[in-house]
This record gives sequence, structure tokens and C-alpha cells, in this order.
Amino acid sequence: MRLFKRKIKLNLALQGGGAHGAFTWGVLDRLLEDEMVDFGCLSATSAGAVNAVAFAAGFAEGGRDGARSKLREVWEAVHKAGVPDLLRLNPFLYSFSRSPAVAQVASLFSPYDFNPLGFDPLRRLLTETIDFDRVRSGPIELLIAATEVDTGRARLFRRKGMSVEAILASACLPTLHHAVEIDGVAYWDGGFSANPDLVTVALESPVRDTLIVKLAPLAKTGLPTGAREIAGHVNRLTFNAPLLRDVEIIETVRATSRGLFGVRRGPLSALARHRFHLIDAGRHTASLSAESKMKPDWGLFTYLHGAGRIEAHKWLDLHRRHVGRRETVDLHARFLGNAAGHADLESAVANDEPREPPAAKVANASRR
Repeated sequence: MRLFKRKIKLNLALQGGGAHGAFTWGVLDRLLEDEMVDFGCLSATSAGAVNAVAFAAGFAEGGRDGARSKLREVWEAVHKAGVPDLLRLNPFLYSFSRSPAVAQVASLFSPYDFNPLGFDPLRRLLTETIDFDRVRSGPIELLIAATEVDTGRARLFRRKGMSVEAILASACLPTLHHAVEIDGVAYWDGGFSANPDLVTVALESPVRDTLIVKLAPLAKTGLPTGAREIAGHVNRLTFNAPLLRDVEIIETVRATSRGLFGVRRGPLSALARHRFHLIDAGRHTASLSAESKMKPDWGLFTYLHGAGRIEAHKWLDLHRRHVGRRETVDLHARFLGNAAGHADLESAVANDEPREPPAAKVANASRR
């Protein structure tokens, strides 16, 4: 029985997901409660970006307790803003809409038609709750993703250049709101290009462990046939694609590094050696309807917040001792479909055994 808990440090990678972002709020709340957990960089997109900037602002103002209070304040503000006149014109708040009527309007008209003045209540919410000067001068590094409209490429906004426009850009769904312009460049939701960015945080952060908080299930059984089901399915596939791409890049670099002329030096070596960890909301969100992302229901927020706290607590109990020493999620197994490899890794971690990656198993088998 261990009587001593060593201090660990983590980057956090926060996926977007509308109302389901309340799960991430719960994860952050539990991590902040543990004084033996320190934080490096927060890489985040859309609802994840709102969580990240609330975390950074609160931490700058009042440390751990300040961050916990700020996260609650922001989510309570989202709930209180959940009235039709605020919701119908904003991508983030609209995603919590109680009424399907606006969704029907949005599917028929451009936001430049039904919101010609570009009214944006999320700007007011963020301006009233977040001190961006404190964020820029604070200790928490940020990588907030938005997508350039012209090229489809990701733009990553960092702490020193953080602004309300950067968060609005990260959460800008083009079917619901005007593109957000920053320095003459138009941006849409970061989920189209990085949800969230894993490669950059692994390459740039001096902290060598990154905890991914994943909200959207990678697979859902059953053929969608209704209009809403199809739209929800398309959105899930679209916004999961950048995360899968990043995992493929990481696994390719790792496979190359294990070769005869592998990547042992230079910037890519840091990517090959970076340790990833995962808290997955899947068991709590997979059974929820697509419409649940569109409801500003405090009961849903409370449920997901509690679920996030529980999963973070379980993760700390199981994997705290591995942080700084080994990876606790097999990225290839969880994201690219190698279920057998995933089962092997879970068994190895549970028994405190050294991990042998799937690719290493193949190489070893070929030599036998």
C-alpha cells in the first residue's frame, strides 16, 4: 500500500462536443482538486476551448480553486443564457437549443441571411466571465484550434495571443454563424482541422505526458436514416477525422523510429517518445441522442460533470503511477481498430508490466 503520492504533470487535450463538454468540466474539476497534479499545455477545440480558457483564466486569478470556480461560473452562464433570443444566432450556445425550430431554419438559410448583423451572445458571455489579460499573462499555456476558411488548415492560437475572437473562431459552426475574422483571415470551427491538436502539443510542450479527454464515440452501430440522425452521424465522422489523422501521424512516426534508420534525433523523436493517456466519455455519451448536445439542461450538465469527475478519479487511481514512465493508452488499438492490442495493453498496465507495442510484437514474431 502506497502512503506517498508523487507529483505528476500533464498536458491536456480537450475535444469539442457541445453540451457534452460538461463531462470535460467534470474531469478538470477532479484534476484540479488533486494538489499532486500539475498542468502544462491545454490543447483544445470548440467547447473544449471554452473549458480551456475558463480553466486558464480561473487559474491565473486564484490558482486551483479559482479555476474550479471559473469553470462552474462559465457553465452556469451557458445554462442561464439558454433562452431563444440568445441561442438562435450563436454556434456554441445554439448547440444547446431546446427547440428544433431553429435547426430547421439553419438548414434552409445561411447565417448571413437570418443573422445579417452577426449578433453573437457568446462574445458577451466570454467578455463578462473571462479576463483575457489575465489569461495572456497567466501560467497556463494554450493551443486553441480554429480552421482557416480559405485553406482548411488549422490555426493554433497560443496563450500570449489569446483573445475572445480566438475562442469564438474555435467554436464557429459555419451553418450557424458568420465566419470570425482575425487579422483579415476568416475562421470556422477548429473541429474541422484539429479536434484537438495532439501533434503540436507533443512536439512543443516540455511536459512529456498528454491526457486526452475524448467526448465523441468513434463508432455507433445502426444505419442512420432520419434527417437529424444522418446530420448527427456526418458531424461525428467529420469532427473525429482530425483526431484520427493525428493518431495516424503519431503511430507512423513511432513505427519509423523503431526501424533500422529510425527517428532517434530531431523534433520528430519527441513525438515518437511522447506518452499519451486517455479519459473517454464514451460509456456516458454513446447512449445519448445527438439532440442532447443541443440542450442547455442543467440536469444533463450535472450528470456529465459528475461522470467526468468519476472517470477522472478512476483514471488517477489506476494510472497516476504510470505518468512520467509509460503510456497508458494504446493509440493504435483505441483509435485505429486493433482491439486485440488494446486488450493486451490494458492487461499489461493492470499488472504493472512493460508495454510491448503491437508493431514490436510483429517484429519479434518475425524473428522467432
